[in-house]
Amino acid sequence: MVGICRWQVFWCDPASSSADVVDDPALAGLPSLSEWARRHGTRAGQPFLLRADGHGVPEVDEFFASPRMRSCKQGTLRKYAFTLATWMGFLDAIECCWYEASSDQVDAFKFWRMTDTANPVRVAGGTVRSDLVAISTFYEWAHRTYGVTNPVLRVAVRGHRPREIATEAYQATPHVVRDRDVKWLDPAGYRRWRDIGLRGLDRRGREAEGWRGRNAQRDTAFADGLYGTGLRLSEWASVLMVELPVDDASRGFTTCRLAAACAKGSRGRRFWMPRETLADVRAYVEGERAQAVRRARREGRYDRILERRIVIRMLGGRRLELRDRGGAKSVVSLDALDPAARLYLFHDDAGGLSPASLWVNEDGMPRIPHGWQHTFVTANRRVEREGLIGLAATAHMLRHSFALRWFSVGRLLYERRFAHLDAEEMRDYRAQFGDTWYFVMTLLGHADVATTMNTYLEPFRDLDVSLLIEHAHGAAMDRVLTDLFRTDPRVLTDPLADTELS
Repeated sequence: MVGICRWQVFWCDPASSSADVVDDPALAGLPSLSEWARRHGTRAGQPFLLRADGHGVPEVDEFFASPRMRSCKQGTLRKYAFTLATWMGFLDAIECCWYEASSDQVDAFKFWRMTDTANPVRVAGGTVRSDLVAISTFYEWAHRTYGVTNPVLRVAVRGHRPREIATEAYQATPHVVRDRDVKWLDPAGYRRWRDIGLRGLDRRGREAEGWRGRNAQRDTAFADGLYGTGLRLSEWASVLMVELPVDDASRGFTTCRLAAACAKGSRGRRFWMPRETLADVRAYVEGERAQAVRRARREGRYDRILERRIVIRMLGGRRLELRDRGGAKSVVSLDALDPAARLYLFHDDAGGLSPASLWVNEDGMPRIPHGWQHTFVTANRRVEREGLIGLAATAHMLRHSFALRWFSVGRLLYERRFAHLDAEEMRDYRAQFGDTWYFVMTLLGHADVATTMNTYLEPFRDLDVSLLIEHAHGAAMDRVLTDLFRTDPRVLTDPLADTELS
């Protein structure tokens, strides 16, 4: 096979226009980019694909402008866009047009993605399954619009029970889909990773030589928020200033509300923020964030955002009153504002314009959720340079770790409550751990408790209940968790803890 042709994903931003383009006399009298986009239904953040030689496929771009895709969240758009870019590159390499692809090409794509030694970046079965969903969705649309045959075939799959209704699955779905490589951090391991990777400290807790981190306060507050609330990266990254709770010194946790448009599956829910996390966030707002906003004001960055809307006031029922650049007012629910729309919300106070988004870049502009991936990659590299090989974290790993921590608390409380039972009675109650599972399911916002049980908390499958009971009386929770998971290779702890204790 010849080399895969490079297709790149770009994102529409009709509001941005170069001054050279605007002032070009050849374009005089023509509609602006923003006006053209409005007429054709193109929205900000809509993806389009281009090959390295500038070639594009209008039908693919039209697919992303379809009503179905316009209603998708930004994360889904990203996944579909990069999958179709990979698919188009593969078809180029085998000299096949997209509208002529058949099931044979799908099978060849699956082989190349998972098995072909000529592919330096092979993937697991779960990724291929996600690829098939995106490719099939595109061809389903293309079939309705242009009569193109969908090459991703479906087959009927019967359940194990005699009367169970058959369901459809993709014929090319890998027979063995590897489970996600889930890992966890205990509290000590998380603190060590955070201090070295985000705060710029060395192994002895002192500022590392040559440390030049300019966003340590922001990045630490963000990571602490993920670890402390259990929110997904995209959820925590989309929080607005008006959604921050008021600090109450008498409470260790504050009940907050996640907007439906920012939650997975559009299931808005409550979440609980530790006071320590809120204090870190408030410090960031008054420190690094305030400095970045002042710089952006001086440089006039906010004035150049044509699509901005000003938050006038917060109304009852979690609604915002907004004003656009033309002065027209509107009222919108926080639950209806998705992450993309939130990037264009601003406050206008005595000091000038400022983003309504909590998290901003160093230049003062609202930070898109995907930008946080770079923060974790950079932090992991710093930790590795300190010689702590294997101590790494991702945003979702912090969510897993949050789940493990709170399941530990729930189980310890549960076992302490029933410590008077004998062994046989205890075994009966072990079959009723639903109370604890559902507790963690609520914290994570899962729709199905099976997801919580099977994916997030696997270390507890073989955990000895007596060990939990033994540690339930007055031991510090952080130390308990370290002891519980010391021998589990999937739970990462502080690699320097034993050294410091000796």
